Amino acid sequence: MGQLQPVFYYDLGSPHCYMVAETIMATLPVVPEWEPVLGSDVAPPGPDPETPDRGQIEALAKELGLQPIRWPAIWPPDSGRAMLAATYAKRIGRAVAFSLAAFRQTFAGGRDLTDEDTVLIAGAACEMHPTALLKGIELGATRTALRTATERARTAGVMQLPAIQIGDQVFAGTDAVTPAVTARGGPR
Repeated sequence: MGQLQPVFYYDLGSPHCYMVAETIMATLPVVPEWEPVLGSDVAPPGPDPETPDRGQIEALAKELGLQPIRWPAIWPPDSGRAMLAATYAKRIGRAVAFSLAAFRQTFAGGRDLTDEDTVLIAGAACEMHPTALLKGIELGATRTALRTATERARTAGVMQLPAIQIGDQVFAGTDAVTPAVTARGGPR
């Protein structure tokens, strides 16, 4: 299993994915593939999702040494358009930079993920031209790539985000990094 590249499945609208995103690069012994997926399409159908415990999330962010969480006014967000942007960013080699910028705009800056300006600011942070980003979001190939990635996650057994896949093992939740590090062969 030592040769397998981990896959990090995430949705930009998830504070749990934000916290893992901020720590995964420094913790895993190898750079993971960042795979944007639609969290609403990965989780099995069921009752309305519970509102996250904001206090618990804020405490975990503090424990991890992250900036204090600033909740966007519109919560939870519809992350679909932002996830198309993340998928386009992945297609041009900027998934990590774009996704970290979008997470930080949302959870450290308190900006609305559904606001086009939030997406454009995240794109600007990684030198993506606004016109190219907006056109990339609208491409049929981008929509197909996001659907394919989401199906890939479901096929791998992902039922909760964030998730890290190593081979046929999937580790989910904010504490997924620790068992993934162990499965991958230890820390850096």
